[in-house]
Amino acid sequence: MNDDVVRNKLYNEFIKPTTQKKNFIGVEIEIPIINLEKTAVDFDVVHKVTERFQNEYFDFKTEGIDFEGNVFSLKNPKTDDIVCYDCSYNNIEFAMGKEKELFSINDRFSDYYSHVKESLEEYNHTLTGMGINPYRKYNLNYPIPSERYLMLYHHLKSAGSYTDVPMYFHKYPEYGMFSSASQVQLDVYKDDLVKTINVFSKIEPIKALLFSNSVFYEENRNITCFRDSLWEYSTHGVNPHNIGGYDVDFKDIDDLQAYLESLNIYCVMRDGAYINFPSMNLLDYFKQEYVSGEIYCNGVYRNIDIRPCVDDIKYLRPFKFINLTFRGTVEFRSICTQPICDSMCVAAFHLGLKDKLDELEYIINNDEVIYHKGYTASELRRLLIKYEIPSFIDNKDICRLSKDIVDLARDGLKERGIGEEIFLKSLYDRIKKHTNPGKDFITSMNNGIKLENIIEDYGKLDLY
Repeated sequence: MNDDVVRNKLYNEFIKPTTQKKNFIGVEIEIPIINLEKTAVDFDVVHKVTERFQNEYFDFKTEGIDFEGNVFSLKNPKTDDIVCYDCSYNNIEFAMGKEKELFSINDRFSDYYSHVKESLEEYNHTLTGMGINPYRKYNLNYPIPSERYLMLYHHLKSAGSYTDVPMYFHKYPEYGMFSSASQVQLDVYKDDLVKTINVFSKIEPIKALLFSNSVFYEENRNITCFRDSLWEYSTHGVNPHNIGGYDVDFKDIDDLQAYLESLNIYCVMRDGAYINFPSMNLLDYFKQEYVSGEIYCNGVYRNIDIRPCVDDIKYLRPFKFINLTFRGTVEFRSICTQPICDSMCVAAFHLGLKDKLDELEYIINNDEVIYHKGYTASELRRLLIKYEIPSFIDNKDICRLSKDIVDLARDGLKERGIGEEIFLKSLYDRIKKHTNPGKDFITSMNNGIKLENIIEDYGKLDLY
């Protein structure tokens, strides 16, 4: 297939949607399910809670049914809110329909969360706001038996087949079943697209300092955001461009498009069924007459050859810290699930900075606390997800830098005149105490606080 055909399709799918001026917010919050009996999450309980939710919120219609007849996704066509399970029935997701402001999103999220949590607690299960399920060792880490999640798990389990890739793969292909994220989608106009990605990429280290909340306590007590490693050292990271941050400055849209062309693709669909194949560069994929892959059929995988077609671009699935979507939005996905009472701080932070790019860039360009010291943004993030920050960084100075950035977000929200800056309160508390939820978790565990108490605390919902 001619490269120009592929390039035009990439442009139409990823760039063209940003030519419409919109100003909506989307929020997705994944939350681990906990069985307080310290045994595996009871999937029968999960299905009962799902049924009860649908009976209570009758506007929600069934959107996804797994191969065993269980509902795993519900959608309200009036609001576009989705309540579903992500990767497995150990992890629930609240994907809120787009809105112009955060209060209505928070109100509906709080309502759904409270109902689900109360229903689970009748069966001695609960929900908590952590980026890694603290009871993961008890759980059955089975993917939801559906096309997408079986495909995803099959891809993550294929690490052994990449013998020519000079990288280390971790031993947790099931990590999607015990890790949880808080994601935000913002409409960004084409003229601002390159600068948005460039500038927001630079503050990934600060976001790590403010939001880290993924502790793998049994394995590593010095990392506050272990989720980064789970993505980086999986088959999603066979091509490093598919994960993590952008350590390049894009000059223009052509530069950004060239980055899209450098990504890998590893799955497509044919006749409603996913097909996995070895991760390969997008342009190389379209040069093939046929690609050999695997398709799931009646409980087993069989080999299949497919002919690439240009519409396969819709199955390009990078997992960058900042992603472009087909809806013309920029998706920020590097942040762990937060303690539930602080859930909206993630969206508030990004929303407040969205229209403050010049001022944010000025802060970065003139800072000497962490920037301009020979480290890329990605290298700085790896340093700042540690429990103890490096000695060359002064703790008070980096807290001042973090406050300057959060102040800027506050100013952006104040200019909207809605009062959304209230959702930043928890970030100021963290800066004042030189901490984040991941650090607090490690400190509490090291001080002998019971894990059950931390789970309860991180799962509390406090209304503004």
